[in-house]
Amino acid sequence: MDWEAAFTLATLVTVLGTLIFTRLSADLVLMTAMAVMLILGILSPAEALAGFSNPGVITIATLYVVAAGLKETGAIQWLARHLLGHPKGTWRAQARLVAPTGLMSAFMNNTAVVAMFIPAVQDWAQRLGIPASRLLLPLSYAAILGGTCTLIGTSTNLVVDGLLQSRLDIQLGLFELAWVGLPLLLIGGTFLVLFANHMLPDRGGVTEDLDAVREYGVEVEVDRKGPLTGRTVAEAGLRALNYGYLTEIERDGHLISPVEPDRDLQGGDRLYFVGAPECASELRRIQGLIPANANVQKLELANHQRCLVEVVLGQEFAGLGQTVRESRFRSRFNAAILSVSREGKRVSGKLGDIRLRMGDTLLLEASHEFVEQYRFRRDFLLVSALNDSTPPDFSRAPAALGILAGMVALSASGLLSIMEAAFLAGGAMILFGCTSASRARRSLDLPVLVIIASSFALGNAMDQTGAAQWVAGSLLGNSEMSPWMALAIIYLLTALFTEVITNNAAAVLMFPIALAISEQLGVNFLPFAIAVMFAASASFITPLGYQTNLMVYGPGRYRFTDYMRMGIPLSLLVATTVITLIPQIWSFHG
Repeated sequence: MDWEAAFTLATLVTVLGTLIFTRLSADLVLMTAMAVMLILGILSPAEALAGFSNPGVITIATLYVVAAGLKETGAIQWLARHLLGHPKGTWRAQARLVAPTGLMSAFMNNTAVVAMFIPAVQDWAQRLGIPASRLLLPLSYAAILGGTCTLIGTSTNLVVDGLLQSRLDIQLGLFELAWVGLPLLLIGGTFLVLFANHMLPDRGGVTEDLDAVREYGVEVEVDRKGPLTGRTVAEAGLRALNYGYLTEIERDGHLISPVEPDRDLQGGDRLYFVGAPECASELRRIQGLIPANANVQKLELANHQRCLVEVVLGQEFAGLGQTVRESRFRSRFNAAILSVSREGKRVSGKLGDIRLRMGDTLLLEASHEFVEQYRFRRDFLLVSALNDSTPPDFSRAPAALGILAGMVALSASGLLSIMEAAFLAGGAMILFGCTSASRARRSLDLPVLVIIASSFALGNAMDQTGAAQWVAGSLLGNSEMSPWMALAIIYLLTALFTEVITNNAAAVLMFPIALAISEQLGVNFLPFAIAVMFAASASFITPLGYQTNLMVYGPGRYRFTDYMRMGIPLSLLVATTVITLIPQIWSFHG
């Protein structure tokens, strides 16, 4: 082994150690490794930067735009409301959750699916009287399993497919992975439904923390033409919000308080909620509710340009001592006041009659540029935007779902490649108003894209220097190892790396090792590439290996032991299924 191969292996070990034992961001670590390889001449500029032009990476970037369109139109929330239903019992609820989550994750990024499902599942769990902790981890696991069913279900599949295209000129079909993915989803989903209720704890939900946050009052109105007219408060999901509660209803000048769960809603009803700042954002995601504040409707902002912002009034704010109405806040700042909080408690009374004081915290509906525009103005002591608070445009949800279906159809039929179909779908999302060009740009997860592209450089170095061949020879030894045993080793190593580093990085780093092993054994490489795909997604034991696991960690109030209790048997079940099925479909000698 020459010095370049030895240095590459040392760099690989350093990268893995840094990712496991430090808090340095993965994109910084991998970019540094790529730069070192380039500066030392181990890789040429074209080899070091090959990941940034890889078809898989470009497709992933484009699918972020498609996911943005689905998110901003509330398409997933619309589907969730129709698919989840009202099951009786925990295991029935888990079954109703696992199936649609798995199927949706097959056709869009599972991270986006989980992000949009979390608030819907929390609401649903409270309505059903089921602990959210018994639903959120199965949600993440079902999304991971569903993502293995198609080539676009998870970014890992696209990354490995991009490597196959660039290295071996092999391109997989959209549904080629379904031969293993569908049985895996069925077996894994059955396991979740049968055992999740017994293995997962009851940890309550985030609503228990409402008393410890700033309290606001939020007013909304029932849309006369919306789907909530004629439904009860409970059926509309308004008794089980995560961040607030319904205090009273104003109808024809009369107040209804307290509000019973079986109270029918009528068009034009004005609903008063009390809760955390996120309550306003949560209400925006419910189809059939519109802002009751006339100033909100008068804002000169399109739907996709709006978000929720908190500001704290400073001593130089011009409207101190004036009422909200007298301050002319909307015309001054192009922002509408939704609620006022003082010393952590909401200020009661009609919003327009509240007198503003220094230190008051205002909840605003404003533009995305508001924060940058007024962050350093002396009017406000603090300006902070609420994450993910843009209200969905439900009217465009059918268009967004139609675009997604068209992308799948064009790719599955072979008329367009996956990358071409994704480009067409991303453009259509912007053209038909499902998302804007600026929101599309912001939807790109640049750190993830940099991680994937930089990992390619380290993978290329493993291949070019002979380091991968040396590792393969060390794993095989002098024994006559069967291809099946070699496949199992590749799977287990990839799965181990996935639990401690990112799934995409694990796939890229294991790809050249798997290729070298197949060459030394003289067998078809495709089964090994498929094994890397599935193993890199099979992260169930820790919250760190896969982003969806980390996303449900906080809302579900989980501990590391919860993941191990559920994840270890699921990982063994998945590994057994995958290692058994792959050689049956992609022959070692084909």
